Amino acid sequence: MTRRPVDTGAPDRLYTVTGGRSRADDTSFDLVTLVVAECEPVAAMQSEHVRILELCRRPTAVVEIAAELKLPITVVRILLGDLLATGKVTARHPRSAPAVAGLPDSALLKEVLHGLRNL
Repeated sequence: MTRRPVDTGAPDRLYTVTGGRSRADDTSFDLVTLVVAECEPVAAMQSEHVRILELCRRPTAVVEIAAELKLPITVVRILLGDLLATGKVTARHPRSAPAVAGLPDSALLKEVLHGLRNL
């Protein structure tokens, strides 16, 4: 007897979660953008929004949020856009490491890598 896969309705659920939207309105969120909740969840909020606010009590990367919610990145970006537009979260990109004097140049690092590969 072969078992047929159970249809979970996931595409329909994602369509409902995002209100039919398939793209975020802006590009504020990349995978490593850190998101911080600026308020506590309230009872009238969508359950996914509530969960995001709970997860983001400390700075949390977009990719971590998607993993915890088990939702695609595109859906999470849409949900985060909703929260950002209403001021419920803030978003910041991790600082790029400034050029620091004394760091080896890329040619030296390539030589080291080459040497390690030859070991």
